[in-house]
Amino acid sequence: MSHIPSTASSSSNFLAVFNAALETYEKKTKSKLLTHPLAAQLQLCDSPDAILSVLQHLVQQFDQRGSGDSRLRDWLNPTVNILYTFSAVIGSGVALIYSPANVIFAGIGVLLLVAKDVDASHETLIDIFKRMEHFFKRLESYMAVSSTTGMTQVIVEILVEVLGILAIATKEVKERLPKVSEEASWQERYR
Repeated sequence: MSHIPSTASSSSNFLAVFNAALETYEKKTKSKLLTHPLAAQLQLCDSPDAILSVLQHLVQQFDQRGSGDSRLRDWLNPTVNILYTFSAVIGSGVALIYSPANVIFAGIGVLLLVAKDVDASHETLIDIFKRMEHFFKRLESYMAVSSTTGMTQVIVEILVEVLGILAIATKEVKERLPKVSEEASWQERYR
């Protein structure tokens, strides 16, 4: 007979896994997502539309060239909706003090903020975000199945991997930037 973990032990396991991913993100990027002002703003968002509004503003700033290239905006809506649904599935079975999807959205926003000043980053970010969108669209099938501990574990692992991808991309972009405190200048960049 297999051992099925209790909801409480599963919840603490999910929290531990996600917290470890946040620590890895911090080590790679030198940024604390949970205390970043953008994360605080996203935690106040209570719908996918509110999150889209914040991220669309960042995308507009990133695409400062005014090229009219909609590829960067096109991935945003489906990605936000799928991640928001993933977070709702996790939230229904796990008592977290923060929304995992909102942490991912903050990671996306931080990447957009730092990449804005790197000319070579536009095409690379479009490629990264389009691949994430295709990946998430393939995973939508998980939402058709009723939530189980196993499914929640899979979703947590997916979000952890996405956070890892964002950490690597953010680190790479930061290495191409002049040394400027991203935390201190985020307000200026977000205008």
